[in-house]
Amino acid sequence: MKKILAVDGNSIINRAFYGIKLLDNGKGLYTNAIFGMINILNKNIEFVDPDICVAAFDLSAPTFRHKIFTEYKAGRHKMPEELAMQLPYAKKVLRAMGFVTLEKEGYEADDILGTVANIGESENCEVYVLTGDRDSLQLISDKTKVLLVKNNETLCVDESNFTSVYPVALSQFVDLKALMGDSSDNIPGVPGIGEKTAAKLLADFGSLDAIFENYEASSLSPSVKKKLEAGRESAFLSRELATIVRNAPIDFSVSGVEYKGLDKAEAYALFKELNFTKFIEKYGLSADTTDSTTEKEQEKKEYEVRALAEAQAGEYTVYYSDGALSAFDGSCIYKSGDSDEIVRFLESNRVLAVDSKALYNDLEKKGIRFRNAVFDYILCAYVCDSNVEYTVEKLLSMYGAADHPEVCVRAYSVLEALKEKLAEISGESLLYEIELPLAAILCNMEQAGFKIDINGLKAYGSELSAKLEALEYKIYEYAQGEFNINSPKQLGEVLFERLGLPAQKKTKTGYSTNAEVLEKIKLYHPIVPLILEYRKLGKLIGTYVDGLIAAADSEGKIHSLFKQAATATGRLSSAEPNLQNIPIKTEEGRYLRRFFVPSHSDYVFIDADYSQIELRLLASISADAVMCDAFNNGADIHTATAATVFGVPVDE
Repeated sequence: MKKILAVDGNSIINRAFYGIKLLDNGKGLYTNAIFGMINILNKNIEFVDPDICVAAFDLSAPTFRHKIFTEYKAGRHKMPEELAMQLPYAKKVLRAMGFVTLEKEGYEADDILGTVANIGESENCEVYVLTGDRDSLQLISDKTKVLLVKNNETLCVDESNFTSVYPVALSQFVDLKALMGDSSDNIPGVPGIGEKTAAKLLADFGSLDAIFENYEASSLSPSVKKKLEAGRESAFLSRELATIVRNAPIDFSVSGVEYKGLDKAEAYALFKELNFTKFIEKYGLSADTTDSTTEKEQEKKEYEVRALAEAQAGEYTVYYSDGALSAFDGSCIYKSGDSDEIVRFLESNRVLAVDSKALYNDLEKKGIRFRNAVFDYILCAYVCDSNVEYTVEKLLSMYGAADHPEVCVRAYSVLEALKEKLAEISGESLLYEIELPLAAILCNMEQAGFKIDINGLKAYGSELSAKLEALEYKIYEYAQGEFNINSPKQLGEVLFERLGLPAQKKTKTGYSTNAEVLEKIKLYHPIVPLILEYRKLGKLIGTYVDGLIAAADSEGKIHSLFKQAATATGRLSSAEPNLQNIPIKTEEGRYLRRFFVPSHSDYVFIDADYSQIELRLLASISADAVMCDAFNNGADIHTATAATVFGVPVDE
């Protein structure tokens, strides 16, 4: 059976661009996206061992989706010039690597991938779709798998593990998108229906069609029924937008294509122009290279693989994934998926973790509690340069790790370089005394979770929904009829055509109705403040009420991720969900905070914060007399600064 590797060119080069710091060839041509793309492709070529390699790309022309919904993908930022200049070279490099590049006006790369997969399946081929875009998961079948590129790994998703990625059956995936929408593509979905509600509806009814055939006579809440009634047209439009075409008119045939590996002569010329000396060395290229049909890749250095139980006491770089631990000591790889063996190994050795908090959390899921890593690659790189948000792949790429399928081997190859960089900035105490111990504490925090009052939050959600409904009626009354308040296009028509309010600016798809525009015209008509209030309440319900409830576990606890190496200033950031942005400026937002409760009745919350810590550091470092005096005497630093700048007494 032939194997096809079908690559989403736009997705992969985008991930590479944002995953690697800007590089250039010394002549003004940026190259980081191409460099990262080659690394991603090499790993997946090795994994798949394909007989055919195809890469699909979008074109700038509108697609059939734009014709049926003019706001499709509206609001997306223009491609950065630093990336745009790399696209033509990326396609040349792909062809030199043995890929066929495909694009078709009126269709997206997804549609080309879907068509290639369809053709491949009809010819009894095994198809692997390489992408960072989850939309392609709908292409999964008994013959097609999706290689989903994530921050730290590439996940092979097939029929057996699809539900680990989405909480619905594979056959329901497009219907899920139709209900919940997709903000990245501006697919509207059903306003007010999020992923959790959409998944529950599909679990209860089976399909989008069945939902709309039976919801009126069902036991669904009046609020959900109303959302479905208002969003019927939007749901079916969204399904059409989200469905990948599998019969695009492309020129592709399984019998007419064969992957022959690297065209060495073409690759040498390109790599030389791009200043990719490492790839020239890796592939053994030179000016007199003429053989374009040589072997697919140079052999990787092989290491002996042994059972983890055979490892002698010492220092190891470790990586944990899919229930198995891999360890490397510079000469031998040790592996095991047995929990008892892993525990004994961790307790007996000095563990160099690629990402210690991730390691702690992943082990905890298997019932293994470990908090004693003696080194952390991600944290070390972060201490050396906090201006980069590191992933494992980004770190290894930045430090020029060896080309090997095992992460623990690749990490080991850059250990000395990282330690040298740490020593150059005298960052050892920061890493070993603060960051490493903190990783263990943050893991404990994530495992403990933050309890919320689910019932109270639901009741508050109902209260907000009632307010939202009352606002709807007032808005419809002023608008002289019903319309989709969440549709910028329909809202623009109501405000600037039907009501004749002064339009501020237009977009390609109609009038702009963003917050800045509405703030400027809110005194012109009473409908505008109501719309602003409607959006505010909708945000509270969708993001905070529904979002927090959906994020809670069976015990009513939210297990947010605390990112230790994400900000340039060293501050923590919170995600999935973000517990650092619970609203406080409005009364309704502040009220949300009372639903965060202690885990036990005899526990209390303690709130502590540094007082103007950055300014105190600035005063200490600069030894500025006015600042130091203000802090030493308990004065208000901003009042003292203003008095000095404007030459007036403090009490004035």
